[in-house]
Amino acid sequence: MTIDFRVITVQRGGLWFAHAERTDNGNRFGIECSSESAEAAAARLTRWLDWQREHSSALEALQQAQRAYHRTIASRAFAGPTEGAAAAELQKESLERVETARGKLDEVRALRPE
Repeated sequence: MTIDFRVITVQRGGLWFAHAERTDNGNRFGIECSSESAEAAAARLTRWLDWQREHSSALEALQQAQRAYHRTIASRAFAGPTEGAAAAELQKESLERVETARGKLDEVRALRPE
């Protein structure tokens, strides 16, 4: 689900502040950024909003991979002796997908803008 925002800038006390409002309901979202100009404050906020969108996507991917892994573990409990090797391979692949998604989330978190 994509959420659209509008960036609002206001001047207070000699600084410019930017915040985001959801276009669907007008509620504020995220952080407030300040800078010496309206453009710079809006650019900082836009970088954060872009990062937030990427972070949410990476988190959702990790959660989906974890759910798939848990389903694999649960189904392995009922695997017969002839299915054991195949079930173990599926579990290994599923765990690798979890680790890949976790690594991606860590990469995104490391890029969080100031």
